[in-house]
Amino acid sequence: MNIATTIIPIFAVIILGWFARYRGFIEPAFLGPANRLVYHIAIPAMIFRSISKSSLKMQFNHQVLVITLFSVLAVFVVAWCAGYIGRIKREQLGTFMQSSFHGNLGYIGLAVSYYFLGDNGFAKAGIIAGFIMILQNFLAVVSLQLYSKNTSTKKKKLDLVWKILGNPVILSAMAGILFSLTKAPIPLVVDRTLDIISGLALPMALLLIGASLSFKSIRLQIFPILSSSIMKLVLLPGLGLTLYRLFGLPLNDYLPGLILLASPTATISYVMAKEMNGDTDFAVATISISTILSAVTFFVWLNIAV
Repeated sequence: MNIATTIIPIFAVIILGWFARYRGFIEPAFLGPANRLVYHIAIPAMIFRSISKSSLKMQFNHQVLVITLFSVLAVFVVAWCAGYIGRIKREQLGTFMQSSFHGNLGYIGLAVSYYFLGDNGFAKAGIIAGFIMILQNFLAVVSLQLYSKNTSTKKKKLDLVWKILGNPVILSAMAGILFSLTKAPIPLVVDRTLDIISGLALPMALLLIGASLSFKSIRLQIFPILSSSIMKLVLLPGLGLTLYRLFGLPLNDYLPGLILLASPTATISYVMAKEMNGDTDFAVATISISTILSAVTFFVWLNIAV
């Protein structure tokens, strides 16, 4: 497993996406529809196809799942305490908290898993990602609900909860698990269609991540942004790796979980902050800086692990 030849191409495509937007090849109006295409169709197709073809009994380690979920929950608590100790503004605290644990699993985490671990590792990561997304989206709603600028938008918050329950990545992972358990056959024409659609997922996702980067607000609140990014990129995977090794888990079982924990702040954290009256400028800045820094931290964590 060559770490450099995995990480460098992935972030080269992200930088290419940023450059394409900077030069005007990717228009801002294109980002929304393209993001929906990738998030609602291409990535779910890839996840479902990969998991449904895998052997769940051979590829699922419940201890890895429990430790991974515990790590996310633990960092949620740490971020809450750090926000109070650091005297983060109330209207910013919810966004600060969710940026510290809410990882970009669908785009970057799964991309690194696929290119570094191959199909089997991607299937394991897809299964774990489905459960992590349920937890981290729930915790993000709690964070933003507690410190929302406007507590009167109950309908918006309820709509957001339903959107989380209908998350296409979660649904595709659950559907894939069901097919894997029942060993239900997938018709060849359907399988080939999913294969074609899947080919769109990761390259387009990485280009969109790059095209969405923005660094305008970083200088105004550099300390809380870096603090949140350090918790996301250092504390969270560090805690997970320590527990994986403490319990003597095999490297091939926990490596997909570690990659997911090491993912930068999720782009959807901006959407959630906007819908629930959080600090959108802080969300954009944290997404951008953590994405860039993760090029280094991924390399470090994978070198330590393997």
